[in-house]
This record gives sequence, structure tokens and C-alpha cells, in this order.
Amino acid sequence: MTKQASHEVLADDYIFRLTDDTGILQHGKFGIPDPRHGYTTDDNARALIMALLLRERFGKKEYLDLVYRYASFILNAQNSNGAFKNVMSYDRKWLDEEGSEDCFGRCLWALGYGVSSAAAPQEVKNCFRYLLQKALPRVKSLNSPRAKAYSIIGLTHLEGDETKELVSQIARSLCDQYEEYKDDGWNWFENIVTYSNHILPWSLFTAFRLTKERGFLNVAEESLAFLSKLTLTKRYFKPIGCHGWLIKGASPADFDEQPIEACEAALTYLTAFEITGDKQYLQKARQCHAWYDGSNSKGIRLLDRAGGGCYDGLTEDGVNHNMGAESLISYWISYLTIVKFMG
Repeated sequence: MTKQASHEVLADDYIFRLTDDTGILQHGKFGIPDPRHGYTTDDNARALIMALLLRERFGKKEYLDLVYRYASFILNAQNSNGAFKNVMSYDRKWLDEEGSEDCFGRCLWALGYGVSSAAAPQEVKNCFRYLLQKALPRVKSLNSPRAKAYSIIGLTHLEGDETKELVSQIARSLCDQYEEYKDDGWNWFENIVTYSNHILPWSLFTAFRLTKERGFLNVAEESLAFLSKLTLTKRYFKPIGCHGWLIKGASPADFDEQPIEACEAALTYLTAFEITGDKQYLQKARQCHAWYDGSNSKGIRLLDRAGGGCYDGLTEDGVNHNMGAESLISYWISYLTIVKFMG
């Protein structure tokens, strides 16, 4: 068990319950791990970041064991061409030859973070660099804006002029897309606001930190202000619902609200505060994280305090009581990053 800054005990049992000797399972039926849906590289990449954060903060050997487990899954997932398979059945059979570009980007985020983490042993970092070197030639051909964003976030943890130039090139392509779709009052990268929205401005904040190109910061702040008006207009964070999203000219879907959105929003605002020093960003980060604790549209806690799990979201009828990997990992990354940031 781990302790929060408020001294409230939060169990980590569900992390270990959902993780077996292959990796972290994709879904849970209520609080029971559901092997029928197997595993994804998406989840194991994000779980690697969670495990590194846990190891950094608490130093327990059990968390280092998780680092090795999730890293091994990613190693197994990478193809000879540098891409990553994504979906694995419970009997350890890959169900696809190559995952989505978003999956690729999430792997680069995890590997980049791993290279920079003090919690990763040197031999593990060597493996991360090996995987990154195989993956890097594919970065310039990415089309998905979110894959580009995740890749930027991962690559900004690395060093070297070559990395800096690659980040600059991808970030410019995001800014070009932003200018193409930007309209009067619509400061966004597409004509629809969908999932993992905050990583787009987040990636440009990190690109600015690395390259000092002012244009990246301008687009990051403009697009984040646009999202803030959509999701933080009330006393709480309310992400765009995944049942309909927000199409330009229409109203945003109210539900379902996904835990991953609160996590990535909190991390975005924390990065914005680090870079600009504007304390409103820090307050917004806390507001986004408070979504898990019941400061949300339903006034319902998303956390299972007994086991340390996180419910799968808010629906029109209330909480979705299933507890899958994405929800669990999102809460822990958000919590551990805020605690790490606050000291």
C-alpha cells in the first residue's frame, strides 16, 4: 500500500491483480480481471510509465518488477520494421501484425520517459534506446496528429541535435494542421474534438521547451485555452463525451466521460505551468485531477479505495463499475505526477 500526501491510504492491490506474468490485462469486469480480452501494447506502454513513477516515488522492488514486466511486453511487441503490434490474446497470440499509429506514439512516449527516469536501471535504459532506434525512422511518416503528439512528448526526454530537429519537424506539422483548421472562435487542429485532446497542446509545450521555437508555445496556449473553455467552464472538469464527441458547429456530447482525459489534461496543465509560471495552469491541473475524487458532473468518486482501482468512466446513468487498465493507469499517472510535482 502507498500513502497519499493527505495521508489517506490508497491501496495498489489492483495494479498487481490486473498484471500477470505476461503484462497488464486490458479489461476488468467490475473488480475482476477479465482475461477474455487479453492485452494491448497501448496499455503496457502506459503501465510502464506508471511503474516507473511508482518506483521513483516509493522505491519498492515490486514496482521495479513491474517495470521489467511491461518493458518485456513492449520488446516482444516491436516488429523488425520498428512498428509495434498491439493486441494479444490471453494465450499470448498476437492478433494483429501492426498496431495503430497512436499505439506507436504511446510506445515512444513510454520509452522516452523510461530513458530519462532515475528509476530505470542502466540495462533497461539500454533496451529502451535500442527500441527507440528501431522506431525513429518511422516518425516522419506519421499521419495521426495524436501519434505525432505522443511521439513528441517521448522524444523531448532525449538529447541531441538530431532529436531536436525531429521534434521541431513534427511540431511544425501539427502547427500547420492547426492553422489549416483554425477559424473564428475555433482554435483547434481538426473540425472535431474527440479523444486524448490535451496531448496536442501538451506536445507543443514540450516541443517549445526543447527547441525554444515561439510559434509552438503560441499554438499550445491558444489551443489549450480553447479546450479550457469547453471543459472547465463549471466548478469541475468535464471532458468531451466519447458518445458523439464535439463536431464543429454542434454541442459537445455529455457522456461518457473517460478517465484518460482527466489524466492527460492534468499533465498538460502542469507542463504549461512549468513553462510559463502562470499559476492558473496549476489550479486547472488540480481541478482536472479532482475529477477522480468526485469533483465532476455526477459528484461520484471514480476510485475503489479498497483495492486502488479506478472505474471506467461516467455515463449518463452514473459510474461505469468496470475497472480496466486504461482507467487504472490514468489515475495513477495523474496522481503520481501531481505528487511528484508538488514535492
